[in-house]
Amino acid sequence: MGRVSRVDVGDTVYHALNRANFRSKLFSRGPHYQGFLDILEEVSRVVPVRVLAYCLMPNHWHVVRYPKHTGDLARFMQRVTLTHTQRYHAQTKTVGYGHVYQGRYKSLPVQQDRYFLALVRYVESNAKRAGLVQRAEEWPWSSLWTRLRGNERQKKLLSPWPVEEPEHYVRWVNESTPRGELTNLRYALQRSQPYGSARWVAATVKHFGL
Repeated sequence: MGRVSRVDVGDTVYHALNRANFRSKLFSRGPHYQGFLDILEEVSRVVPVRVLAYCLMPNHWHVVRYPKHTGDLARFMQRVTLTHTQRYHAQTKTVGYGHVYQGRYKSLPVQQDRYFLALVRYVESNAKRAGLVQRAEEWPWSSLWTRLRGNERQKKLLSPWPVEEPEHYVRWVNESTPRGELTNLRYALQRSQPYGSARWVAATVKHFGL
């Protein structure tokens, strides 16, 4: 594992997650997945939020973001979800047939050290954990695939991490996540709670008035 450092809670990375309404499919073909990535790229040019990691799954998506300015996070996600909803309805000819998403996206801040790395590993190993691929880097709709195999344009969507990538990271992603870590991560994701050390979580709750 690479060396990571403590940072101020005001300089914060966030994870976002949203699911299709009634767990229906958001993405069923390659163009559907690529269309969502195109939206991320378009919106990131308008709202300066850095995309650090992502994984698009058939009925949900994860995006790890690093905003530059206060208020950018909400504007970024609102543009992404609204644009995707409009294009989804047009693409599937379902205008007027109800909501695409089950609700507002879930978002949580994450501490920029081993907790950030654990979160990114969780995101980038999603397809492997679901049995869609044998190795995480084989899923073409994740940031891990993009970093390793993407072309120049695809890689431009991603920004550098605020911490050093661990040595042998790909091997680490493909290892089984410890049960306790997985439980804590899922608990935080389901409840949109800050993910980090107890001290950092307490400071973050106080800082943001959560």
